[in-house]
Amino acid sequence: MKILVRKTILFYTDKYPIAEMPLLIWYSEFTKQDFNNFNELKRVYGNASIVNNERVVFNIKGNDFRLVVSIKFLQNACYVIWFGTHKEYDKISVETVSFDTAILNFKWK
Repeated sequence: MKILVRKTILFYTDKYPIAEMPLLIWYSEFTKQDFNNFNELKRVYGNASIVNNERVVFNIKGNDFRLVVSIKFLQNACYVIWFGTHKEYDKISVETVSFDTAILNFKWK
């Protein structure tokens, strides 16, 4: 599965250093997978939750962080929409939260 805008992952590893390793492990594993639909994804990521036709939420670092992605199964691609702590996740609307375009200006170390 291709993850578009890798810079987003780097931004969140910089913002949440405690989640860096678990998020990079998820990234490394996820990019090696091919999924044709949510059922195939769910077989590998049992804790993943589908929100709507495109959005999926993953638990990262146990239950400490949430990762919201948009997946296009036909294109075998996804992009990260949002990442944060479980407490921050409880304050957003996962169905409508949008990608923060300011992340595109992030300069990684």
